[in-house]
Amino acid sequence: MAAALISGQEWSRVSPRYVGVELVSSLITGLVLCGATVPFIVLGTWFGWPALAVAIVVAVLLLALAPRRVRAIGYRMRDDDLLFTRGIMFQRVVAVPYGRMQLIDVNRGPVARALGLAELKFVTAAASTGVTIPGLPEAEAAELRDRLVALAESRRAGL
Repeated sequence: MAAALISGQEWSRVSPRYVGVELVSSLITGLVLCGATVPFIVLGTWFGWPALAVAIVVAVLLLALAPRRVRAIGYRMRDDDLLFTRGIMFQRVVAVPYGRMQLIDVNRGPVARALGLAELKFVTAAASTGVTIPGLPEAEAAELRDRLVALAESRRAGL
């Protein structure tokens, strides 16, 4: 089903600069994982060094896969809804109907802000939706937010 939704359609992708945000996030995660093994190494437990080796491998994998994770993120505006996709191994495709959008929020983290990027977060009546489009240039995020708000208002008025 997901492949049928994705194939043959033109998707808008996030900015390639978003790779920087993902790399910083992966690096911090790797450092935390490696740091979590230090007490076991200091205490002399038998699994301290193997745990550190596993943490290093996980950190390297996270860093190596960051560009591919960014390329897997996309969105597409259709007549009645916004499609959002992400994921390499476990692909997620979400359709958010315009009439169900209650709030569209623009967020900027410190690294993303330094790179001129923002993310759009959608709040709908269903709490489990949790759709966030990261890595959009700030101007594009603001324009997309305004366009989606107008579409959401017109669709709710028609209900």
